Amino acid sequence: MNPTKPVTVLFTGYAPVHFLCFRPIYEQLVQLSGVEVYLSGGVRTETEPGFTYDGAAMYAPFHIQPERILSVEEIQNRHFDVLFSANKRILAPLENFETRIQIFHGVSFRNRGVRPENLAYNVFFLIGPYMRRKFVEAGLLAEDDPRGVPIGFPKTDPLVTGELDRGELLQRYGFDGKRPILLYAPTGQAYNSLETMGEEVIARLAATGKYDLLIKPHDHPKNEIDWFQKLAPLEDAHTRLVRALDIVPLLYLSDLLITDASSVANEYALLNRPLVFLDVPQLIEQSKAQGAIVDLETWGRRGGLVVEHPEQVEEIVATSLSECDRFSEIRTGIASDLFYNHGHATDAAVSWFKHKFLNSI
Repeated sequence: MNPTKPVTVLFTGYAPVHFLCFRPIYEQLVQLSGVEVYLSGGVRTETEPGFTYDGAAMYAPFHIQPERILSVEEIQNRHFDVLFSANKRILAPLENFETRIQIFHGVSFRNRGVRPENLAYNVFFLIGPYMRRKFVEAGLLAEDDPRGVPIGFPKTDPLVTGELDRGELLQRYGFDGKRPILLYAPTGQAYNSLETMGEEVIARLAATGKYDLLIKPHDHPKNEIDWFQKLAPLEDAHTRLVRALDIVPLLYLSDLLITDASSVANEYALLNRPLVFLDVPQLIEQSKAQGAIVDLETWGRRGGLVVEHPEQVEEIVATSLSECDRFSEIRTGIASDLFYNHGHATDAAVSWFKHKFLNSI
């Protein structure tokens, strides 16, 4: 690398969660002398000719300077030293990048990140030992393959570092902390729990009068349903629809997480708090049919109880809160196996970058 030439870095993605996975790294890279960082992609819309990407819509909530945002058209004939991305599809020709880094946007029991399409990247910021094993088992990486770098998941660092303020979060959502706080965060895949039983689950839990409930619809669901409009009648002083893009503060605030097949279940294991899964058999079968490496045996949903029918949810939530240590040892195992560098994944990523591109540690 020419020491007088800046290292040019590009991030691309098509959903806010993709950038949220890169944002901790971005915030450090933009502070480095000799590094130029740009962002591209944007909120994706499918049209008859193909996909369109709205960069302004995607990055505006993060207050990114406009000069750092490049359109997808602009990056087609421009060279960059490094690409970071959290989705499988690279939005510019491969030859535009010397180093292509896949950082992933989570790890769930569906293992959607473990797929041949990701071999277009030549560096993998692996989230944990479990992900490495799955890549090896799938024949996509050798056990000692140097392309697989043990980084972790920078997005979740704040869950461990103590930088989040529960009092400030309670104030933000208008809760006093006297009731247990439940967070409902489903995945966005078709046949997710919000589509199948979620509305009844929310109504039942609200009717108990025992909980403060946060509902976080997925930011890019496969089926384009306006859940904020659809669920608006359920909102009240103790039931809030959350439009915030970053789920990490919500995870930190909540006393129990309700989800289905989302990777947030594993992220929540870092806090070792009660988990409840809403069963999604159609989603699981569809994932298998689409070739996903669905793994319910290693960890799967072992970190909490499973609700098969909505009328079970009140009892299962109450039991999970009263027996909060019941799955504690399993959740500790999940966190250890699924994540490298708890609380320090961003530091690990930036240290790797500096060593490789800036000849420093």
